[in-house]
Order: sequence, then C-alpha cells, then structure tokens
Amino acid sequence: MDSKHTIHTEFTFILPRGLVDADGNIHRQGVMRLATAKDEIYLQKNRVAQDNSAYGVIVMLSRVIIRLGNLSEITTDLLENLFSRDLAYLREFYNRINQQGNAYIPVQCPQCNSQFQVELALAGES
Repeated sequence: MDSKHTIHTEFTFILPRGLVDADGNIHRQGVMRLATAKDEIYLQKNRVAQDNSAYGVIVMLSRVIIRLGNLSEITTDLLENLFSRDLAYLREFYNRINQQGNAYIPVQCPQCNSQFQVELALAGES
C-alpha cells in the first residue's frame, strides 16, 4: 500500500516532565491514538465532564492515551496527577494529531530545495 494512502492512528510522544506514579516511577514516553466518534459520544455522556469542561480534557485523554511508560491502563485518576506543563503538552499534541492527522510538517531545504517531513516538536518537548 502506498504510504500516501496509509492512515496513521497511533502517535508517540514524550512528556516534558513526566507522570510520577504512586511508586515514584516517572513515565514520559507514551502513545496516543486518534480520537473516534465513540470517544466524543462518551465524553458527551459523561456527567462530570459535562459539568466541568477542564475535566473533559482528562476524560478524553484517558481514552486516547494507550500507553504511558510501562503503564497500559490510563485512567482519569492517574492523569489527574499530571504536572500542568504535561497536561498542556498533551492537549496540544491531541489537537495536533486529531486536526492535522499527524505530528509531521512538510519542509524544504533552503540550499538544495529537497522536500521532506520533520516531526513537529511541540512546546516543552525535549
């Protein structure tokens, strides 16, 4: 299959600070999948998210983050412990992959005019 017709549904990320779990382990690398209509419907039906739009972000992220470090069960309780900088990063990353479909931008070399794609480094990512 031609790579132009391949749909990428999972994207890796690295949190600027990292999530510290109950045992003191820091989890920075993760995978986020694209949001689906089912995720949007779930969010609309979630009473806590309806009452508090800021919490809606946590609910949505708990559905689309499929791995964070060695954690594969990502819950709202877990994400409530994110540092503010990491939460802002994840919101930006979520918007980027769901609105543009990827975390890559097309660029052109100013010397040779070759065109290629570069992974977008989001604010705070190291």
